[in-house]
Amino acid sequence: MKSTMMSSPLLLGGMLERAAKIFPNVELVSVRADGSRQRSNYLETQRRAKQLSAALLTAGIRNGDRVATLMWNQQEHVEAYFGVPAVGAVLHTLNLRLHPEEIAYIVNHAEDRFLIVDATLLDVYEQFRPHVQLERVFVVDHGCGQTPGGESYEGLLASAGGAEPDYPALDEEEAAAMCYTSGTTGKPKGVLYSQRALALHSLTMALPDQLGCSCHDTVLPAMSMFHANGWGFPYAATMMGSKQVLPGRNLQPECLLDLLEGEQVTLTGGVPTIWLAVLNALECHRGRWKLAPGLRIVVAGSAAPESMFRRFDKFGVRVIQLWGMTETTPVATVCTPKPHMANWTEDECYEQRAKQGCPSPFIEVRAVNDAEEAPWDGRTAGELEVRGPWVASSYFKLDQSDRWTKDGWFRTGDVVTIDEEGYVKITDRVKDLIKSGGEWISSVDLENAIVAHEAVKEAAVIAVAHPKWVERPLAVVVLKEGRQVKEAELCAFLATRFAKWQLPDAFVFVDELPHTSTGKLLKSKLRQQFGEWQWEQVPAGQRTA
Repeated sequence: MKSTMMSSPLLLGGMLERAAKIFPNVELVSVRADGSRQRSNYLETQRRAKQLSAALLTAGIRNGDRVATLMWNQQEHVEAYFGVPAVGAVLHTLNLRLHPEEIAYIVNHAEDRFLIVDATLLDVYEQFRPHVQLERVFVVDHGCGQTPGGESYEGLLASAGGAEPDYPALDEEEAAAMCYTSGTTGKPKGVLYSQRALALHSLTMALPDQLGCSCHDTVLPAMSMFHANGWGFPYAATMMGSKQVLPGRNLQPECLLDLLEGEQVTLTGGVPTIWLAVLNALECHRGRWKLAPGLRIVVAGSAAPESMFRRFDKFGVRVIQLWGMTETTPVATVCTPKPHMANWTEDECYEQRAKQGCPSPFIEVRAVNDAEEAPWDGRTAGELEVRGPWVASSYFKLDQSDRWTKDGWFRTGDVVTIDEEGYVKITDRVKDLIKSGGEWISSVDLENAIVAHEAVKEAAVIAVAHPKWVERPLAVVVLKEGRQVKEAELCAFLATRFAKWQLPDAFVFVDELPHTSTGKLLKSKLRQQFGEWQWEQVPAGQRTA
């Protein structure tokens, strides 16, 4: 028996239309290259997004055509987030931090037809331009007239005049957006997001036990809008009518803090490396910034150390950890403590908050070990597998069926435990686990413990071949400016939490660690750098690189 409910497709266009009607004067603030802040609102953003839709239709855009963007977190990007999929085209956000050869591969593999590029990124575009065949390129020149190699984006919008776009009837399962994985292993892989998946993902982000995004919030995405839909922040903020602060290209800690304070941001998010730098600035300049009461910072991309939660709490800032991937749109788990946990000890609460959290509504998770599902006991580890309405079921034009089980679960490559409460804790990536003398050692647990030392800024732990134990952990450490620490002191610091056999056999002190384009530790480069490491080749405490 069918219901008596209306059949109304879940489409992105309705989000911006609602915001323009109900929250027309709520601001969108864009930070430009010169540091100035351009202010607009939802009514104006909808007007321009409609102009973009109409102009694309006039330019001959067809259903399913890919429109690429090479832009920062800025208003024009929000316009494209909604204006492109409204006409049935697919918004394809390009990762501007990839090597030009990788970008060219992605553009060609996606068969992008048009490109919208910010004028400040024309130098990036020029590096891959000879290797791609784009039909038209539109340059966001901010009124500077810098449109070499392309047409004016403002001219494109103006060409539509005031005509209403003739929106096609769309199915909610049609593709609306596209993103490629960062390609740390093999070629980047494309994920196509449906209108329905993005709508459901946005609704979930607004739930109180998720991120609680609402019209009372001022939202600043400190993650990149070109990666995994800006974690869904632009869609959810628009749907709920939140004020949006788009930081552009400058995410240096003091500039970011000035923006958080000046716009009284209440919800923001980014990778741990950004927030560790912000923490250092806050601690070095106590009292300089007055952040909004109840500011929430969402961290993801890599596991945030427990010490980050403790340090931010001292400033009245709440840190929320979540987990997700390009293939999961991306939010799949969020760590929100349950009511009874308020009675736990302080250490127990922090330990729980540092986990990746419970699966979001409609998302299922399991840990699989030796082809069997691991019990939810908080101890037994297995590879995390997920499924749900915003989890990819395949890659674009690529048969990689080994990433999905026969019963439809996505194999994430993350090694996790799941506790009795349903909280997921990532212990490592499959490829980053260290097997020493037949026993597994978690590099993530070691890294987070090392970072808790007051002298340490950042740390990475990798497996290095060992003649007796097969593999042993090597810690690569970046110290805070002006700080020193001896290897024996770090060993003693870790010995309170780890067995002796789990401790790194050596510590190497470096000026900086390599990261991927999205801020994750690039351990493959470290493994390559230290591949020829000889144990005990340098006296303890004197190792540097």
